Amino acid sequence: MASVYIYAVSYDLGFAPNPFGGLCTLACCKPKIRANAQPEDWIVGMTGVKTKPPLRCVFAMVVSGETTFDQYWLNPVYRSRRPVRNGTPKKYVGDNIYHRESVTSPRVQEDSVHSRQDGTQCPLNTAHDTRINRVLLSDRFIYFGSSAPPMPQAIREAIGYIKNPRDYRRFNTIEAKPLLDWLKPQLAAHRNKILAPPIDFASSSRRYSPTLQRMT
Repeated sequence: MASVYIYAVSYDLGFAPNPFGGLCTLACCKPKIRANAQPEDWIVGMTGVKTKPPLRCVFAMVVSGETTFDQYWLNPVYRSRRPVRNGTPKKYVGDNIYHRESVTSPRVQEDSVHSRQDGTQCPLNTAHDTRINRVLLSDRFIYFGSSAPPMPQAIREAIGYIKNPRDYRRFNTIEAKPLLDWLKPQLAAHRNKILAPPIDFASSSRRYSPTLQRMT
């Protein structure tokens, strides 16, 4: 039976997840979800205390595939997802940021949202992201962004999702049926669509500091 993972999106930049180019990817952050989610599992991102008001649905994706960081970097299909920090906001938030010269070489982090303020590699973000060598892919998603609708209270009560957890909640599809019944028609009507820009798109040039635990 498929699973449904629900978590709070701390910052909706278009970086994690990255919904651009007709593909939704989760390459950075949420290592536990990236470790465990399987094809046909759902991942749903909700607004939290840093993206108020809370409990609005930022995106929903059905996992359709996976790749490693090395494959993600080397595959020309994903080259457009590499960050360009002097480009457009969409390019700022590219999530294809890790590569290495060989399997025994340390990982290099491209100048990105997860780099230090001066663009150099951030060891803490690198260690956190790459502890799971897995990038999740979805060609069945809907991205609400700044038009994120609230999850109806009746649905939250039915599935027992009253507030965001510290990390994530995992349900099976029977437990999450009220939520999926709400999401599936919207996904069918707007498959692989970005309905509005990311909530924090104006901050796409900023970087995440793991020591301060905020964008800088």
